[in-house]
Amino acid sequence: MTMVQSRPAPKGGRPGRVPGQLTGWHVLAALLGFFGLIIAVNVVMAHYAVATFGGVETESSYKAGLAFKAEEDAAATQNARQWRVILDVSDRPDGTRLLVIEARDAAGKPLAGYAVDARFAHPADARQDVTVPLTDLGGGRYQGTAGVHRGQWELIVDLAQGEGRLFRSKNRVQLR
Repeated sequence: MTMVQSRPAPKGGRPGRVPGQLTGWHVLAALLGFFGLIIAVNVVMAHYAVATFGGVETESSYKAGLAFKAEEDAAATQNARQWRVILDVSDRPDGTRLLVIEARDAAGKPLAGYAVDARFAHPADARQDVTVPLTDLGGGRYQGTAGVHRGQWELIVDLAQGEGRLFRSKNRVQLR
């Protein structure tokens, strides 16, 4: 006959249980804590991913793919024209930036009478893009002011006549 001897109960414990012994409740608590932490971190990361991303490059990649050939042809036509723009961005005392654009053709003659659009595009967040209203100063010079903060920007200048864009200049600028 085998004799079973139970241990005396430790001070404040239950009889038959060794202090520090891993039980089913400990395993359950560890699993719930582990997966609870993973779920909480995923919820926080998903929230910040959705709330902070504003850098949509294109609304429809399918339509952008269809328009690629037209953009490629427009770039070749623009290169053949050999137009150029001179851009000057300077600080003003009121904290805004003064943008002066000078547009010239291949012979150096001023490009006047065109619809000129300019905008500062933030490279990471399209919600911060700033369109610059321009005034035609004559002689192929255009001027406008914008409240643009410090940092890197893409300065995009378009010259158009009628319905079609004839020229696009896209330059990375560092504003200090």
